Amino acid sequence: MWKSNKEVSLAGILSATLLLNAAAACMWPLTTVYMHNQLHQTLTLAGIALLGMSLCMILGNWLGGWLFDNWSPFKSAVLGTLCSFIPMLILIFFHGWPIFGIMLLFIGLGDGVVMTVVNSFAANVTSISSRRVFNYLYIGMNLGVVIGTLMVGYLMDHGVQLVFIAASICYTALLLIILADFRMKITTKTQHHKHQAAKPAQLNLIWLIAVMVFCLYMSYTLWESVISVHMTNLGISFEHYSLLWTLNGLMIVFGQPIANRLGSYFKMSSQIAVGSLIFILSFLILVFAKTYAVFVVTMVILTIGEMIGFPGIPAWIDKLAGDNDKGKFQGIYNMAISFGRAVGPLYGGLLIEYGSYRDLFGSVTLLMLLALAAVMIRNRMNRARSK
Repeated sequence: MWKSNKEVSLAGILSATLLLNAAAACMWPLTTVYMHNQLHQTLTLAGIALLGMSLCMILGNWLGGWLFDNWSPFKSAVLGTLCSFIPMLILIFFHGWPIFGIMLLFIGLGDGVVMTVVNSFAANVTSISSRRVFNYLYIGMNLGVVIGTLMVGYLMDHGVQLVFIAASICYTALLLIILADFRMKITTKTQHHKHQAAKPAQLNLIWLIAVMVFCLYMSYTLWESVISVHMTNLGISFEHYSLLWTLNGLMIVFGQPIANRLGSYFKMSSQIAVGSLIFILSFLILVFAKTYAVFVVTMVILTIGEMIGFPGIPAWIDKLAGDNDKGKFQGIYNMAISFGRAVGPLYGGLLIEYGSYRDLFGSVTLLMLLALAAVMIRNRMNRARSK
């Protein structure tokens, strides 16, 4: 019999996030190559499949938050995991077209649910500061992406079935961790006699943060899509481009604990602002990047900004949210990430088709700066009003 816990452990948060992102990271780089080279579908159809997966993930983010607040947090985590696990099992045996595309939709939906539910469980940890909890969650996410990317790179040469088997193993381990460590009763808003509404000022700030997160991840996704084409057009090999992601992952895994320790001496909002600004300025450097060395420097600066600013954002949202709506607002945060990732490649393609890479990098830099400025101004107004 599985015992009931008082709250999820840091090990549980780290492990669940790592396994979820390792499984997801197996599918993202696989989809385009597999559909085009082995299923003989067009790149346009592959892009539509990825967009559909992203939209289902956004729906899953919202659904996960709603289920967490209004149903059972534990059952929501189990349901979301099964929604991804069962289609992945089916793909081991049936992976032709169109079943591959259909299963991607269910996997995206399930991943979206679990992503939000795990974040919401993390937001309900009270024995440790929310900043530390979400830092662990962020380390798990990035370590999972590194592991998943390495797995698909090695296993794809030995057959696509091995990739689906590896992802299924990740979901199996995730389900076991949820059964062992996430079985607990959390008081949600349906169990309160009165609904505690968040202050309008807090809601305004949360929505502005969500817009900023959308802009940040829309820009970040350019590194996964159009920048690889840009670099190869400049005569830089795809292998060298791939090494930049290895550098990014290793810096986060080993540098995040240092960034966490240093960040504890500053206000959460100040840390997020500084980190986001460093991240944004790295895109300004891309406007002038022509050599591999400049791309390496840009990735280092981007990763430093990411380590400083990104992990604290869900913790800040949790701090601004009321006790009755933690799932809802973590869902909004994850929806902003998923929506940014969905829009980024399309936005990049359109700007390059009708403009240039300089126009693209300049425009996203401006969008991110405006979003960050709006968040900081709103935050300062809220603080002045509360005095």
